[in-house]
Amino acid sequence: MFDIEALRLLDAVARTGSFTAAAARLDYTQSAVSRRIASLERQAGGPLFERLPRGVRLTPAGELLHRHAAVVLNRLDRAAEDLAGIHGGYRGRVRVGAFATANVALVPVALRAFRREFPQVEPVPVEAPSPGLMRRMREGGLDVAVVSDYPSGLPYDDEVEIVQLAEDELLVALPGDHRLAAADPADPVDLRELREETWIEAPPPGRRTALADACARAGFTPRTTVRIAEWTGKFGFVAAGLGVTLVPSLAAWAVPAGLALRSLGEFAPRRTVSAALPPACLPAARALVRFLAESADEQVRAVAEDRRRGGARRAERGRSGGARRAAERGRSGQARQ
Repeated sequence: MFDIEALRLLDAVARTGSFTAAAARLDYTQSAVSRRIASLERQAGGPLFERLPRGVRLTPAGELLHRHAAVVLNRLDRAAEDLAGIHGGYRGRVRVGAFATANVALVPVALRAFRREFPQVEPVPVEAPSPGLMRRMREGGLDVAVVSDYPSGLPYDDEVEIVQLAEDELLVALPGDHRLAAADPADPVDLRELREETWIEAPPPGRRTALADACARAGFTPRTTVRIAEWTGKFGFVAAGLGVTLVPSLAAWAVPAGLALRSLGEFAPRRTVSAALPPACLPAARALVRFLAESADEQVRAVAEDRRRGGARRAERGRSGGARRAAERGRSGQARQ
């Protein structure tokens, strides 16, 4: 195996055409260069340089080895640059974990701004529930993660740094033709009016959820729970009138127009959205947290404004959709009769 420093000497001598000039370039003595080149020639099995009255030049064997040495040295230099970039926060990859509803708007908006400032850093997204993201971080599989304590708390890990990004209110999603969907969108729904509803959620086995805690504060226990984990499935069940579900306000943009979103007022559950960082995190990951915090603040304000301005439009679309479904059910019933 050829020594890297010996290959650097080979390259310097080939480029300068002189042991003396190569020694000056690399801060060696001329005799040290001669000894190292002689040792390299023994390893190579023959002369690499032809000694001339004034300087040296590569032999055919020297030219061959120098071509390979140049490739190796260039790749090592590139590796050093990339490593410096990773540790300096401006080059390489950053593995970004997030739970599903964070990927609706919060994370994409942050990554767009991050890439504008750090175009040579490649984000690698990973989606999983928050406990799974924390586990991956402990195993060294993530550089930063967006996690939340919904639906039943966040596992504690004293080696993971937690940076709070936002407090996110959970809204209730109702079918467009629900009796409470016609109310003024600015007015909260009293959770106690939903005590007889079927709730769509997927609670972790044996753990108390934010829904259960909110219902307990309102003085009742949720009557029935239909276990559906994916958001598209939850929305489908609600749209079909099979129940209601909680929706984080940061995911309100993904709710189909045929559903009505309402605040639960004083009984509204809330979740904390945070960024998690491993010990000795990359500067790129630390920089990304700043963009995530800015995105979270922007999303919270935008959702509040949308609820003030667009809630009525969503409700109207929901009522129209509900009326259409009622008419369709009536026509279907007449056809069956």
